[in-house]
Amino acid sequence: MASVIFRAGRVLAGRRTEPPALAGGWELPGGKVEPGESDEDALRRELREELGVRVVLGERVGGDWPLGRYLLRVWIATLVDGDEPAPLEQHDALEWVPLDRLDSVAWLTGDREPVDAAVAMIRAGGTA
Repeated sequence: MASVIFRAGRVLAGRRTEPPALAGGWELPGGKVEPGESDEDALRRELREELGVRVVLGERVGGDWPLGRYLLRVWIATLVDGDEPAPLEQHDALEWVPLDRLDSVAWLTGDREPVDAAVAMIRAGGTA
C-alpha cells in the first residue's frame, strides 16, 4: 500500500534506506499489509510507524499497480491537522515535491506511474 500525501500543491516523497537495491530511490510512503488488516488500516498504520503521522485517506488511485511479485495499491491522502512527517523508519529523507517539479527526484520505477495518475486526479478535482 502507498499514499500520495498531498499538501499545498506538493506531494510527499520518501528516500528509501533499504533494501540495498532500492536505497537512495524516492517513493510514495506506505508498506505491507499484515494478516487480518484491511488495505486502508495497513496504510494508516505504516504511515504512523514510518512517518509519525495520521492521515485521512481519499480516493484510490487506479487499480492494482504491478510491483515485482507484489501489487501496489495507492490512495490519495491528507495529513491530519498538526501532524508533520519525519523519516522515522525506512527513509533517511523526505521531500515535498511541487506538482510541476515531479522529475526533480529519482522516483523508484514502480512509483512514478501512480504518482502521475494521482496528480492527474488531484488536478481534475480529486479528494486531496
